[in-house]
Amino acid sequence: MNPKPKFLATAIGSLPHNDPAKAVEVVLANVPEAPIWPQLPQLGLNEQMEVQYSEGMPSVSTDHEKKRVYFDTANDYSEAFATFYEAYMAATEATAGTGDFSSMAISLSFSKGIYALESRLKAEGKKRPYIKVQTTGPCSFALTLTDENKRAIYYNEEFRDVIIKALGMKCRWQIQKFKPFGEQIICFIDEPILSAFGSSTYVSVKREDVVAHLKEVIEAVHAEGGLAGIHCCGNTEWSILVDAGVDILNFDAFGYGETIGMYPQAMKALLERGGAIAWGVVPTSPIIREQTPEKLVAHFEKMTDNLASKGIDKQMILEQAIITPSCGTGSLEVADGEKVFQTLRAVSQSLRAKYGS
Repeated sequence: MNPKPKFLATAIGSLPHNDPAKAVEVVLANVPEAPIWPQLPQLGLNEQMEVQYSEGMPSVSTDHEKKRVYFDTANDYSEAFATFYEAYMAATEATAGTGDFSSMAISLSFSKGIYALESRLKAEGKKRPYIKVQTTGPCSFALTLTDENKRAIYYNEEFRDVIIKALGMKCRWQIQKFKPFGEQIICFIDEPILSAFGSSTYVSVKREDVVAHLKEVIEAVHAEGGLAGIHCCGNTEWSILVDAGVDILNFDAFGYGETIGMYPQAMKALLERGGAIAWGVVPTSPIIREQTPEKLVAHFEKMTDNLASKGIDKQMILEQAIITPSCGTGSLEVADGEKVFQTLRAVSQSLRAKYGS
């Protein structure tokens, strides 16, 4: 990252509010240097984590009665796929691509938060240092959404390829939308399901495939000039993210802070190539009520000391540290969600005051 983040505060995606304008106000008040557009799952099915990014994908079907979104693989999808690939190739072709990713746009009916943040930033008429956007990652998306028979769509290779490319297009569309408002755009790829990687549930999901899938979306972010982050809110094989080429590794440092110390070579490689670790040190559960900025700063220092003890320069760790919540706040009570953001800001400010910004 340029410049080095030095305890920059940003957030994950979801907030518990029903009012998009209020959610944006909370964001701008507490993460002003790297605001996010808020995902608002309380508004209904369309703003749920995977569903929000399904819009426009071929053969997507919605069962409103059962509140279920799935991919219809039983009917002929050849024409829909052909249309998708034509739009993809037209937009991305190396020498003559249009750069038009509007076929994978996220509309107002699927995200009130995108347009609420855009409206506020337009009214301000100035650039923030960073704007952070986000998408559900290809593994979490395709292992969560299913076909008509409730089989994870990940295991259908034709659909999986479309999904990976569609998510990359959605990243590029978001980056284009917010470029006028930020000096740099960060795009997080949210992969909570990677915390189950290697378990018996996903034993057939291969490491090399996960790296390749993430890499393709990361390359889409880079093609648009964005910085690519990956967020996983549990423990995983952290070297996967580094091998995929991520710029920012974001994890739940409150609950799993010592786990990245198990991958010192990968963490050192990430930092030495100019990447950042985003420490999710602010918890996103009701336990936030018991926390103070001082407690969380001490916890952060303990976790960074642990990583430094693995042979990584402490100054480099600190200079290339971002501070985030451990996950989204969409499932919390509004008061708790707002305290997460307020505490986040206080932790970032305390660290900057202590170590210099």
